[in-house]
Amino acid sequence: MADRVLFISWGTPVRGLEERGLEVFNESLGVFGRMQQDGRIEGFEVMLLDPNTTLGGCMQLLGTADQLAAVREEDEFKRTMIQASLIVEDLTLVAGYVNDGIARQMALYQEAIARLPQRA
Repeated sequence: MADRVLFISWGTPVRGLEERGLEVFNESLGVFGRMQQDGRIEGFEVMLLDPNTTLGGCMQLLGTADQLAAVREEDEFKRTMIQASLIVEDLTLVAGYVNDGIARQMALYQEAIARLPQRA
């Protein structure tokens, strides 16, 4: 079961490149779908958000730490992210934790809290 997530978010499309942005979006769905079929990731989710001034949408790639580290080194993934960075504002990639990965992170967090003096 996936314990890690690669969170990819983006803002507004670059004006005048909206059609190319849609092409890159669809290409990325194909790339991530093939990665899932090949077992390189366990799955992915896509979210499109209502129009706002900050966040257009996001995708989550789900897998193990090793799977997601390998994906980030693949030329196909890098190409996709480079293309995306040229047609949307505020492209962001953040690694994180899901499922069983959360328990380990919470244990580390609790350990850190225990070392801090608490205020009343």
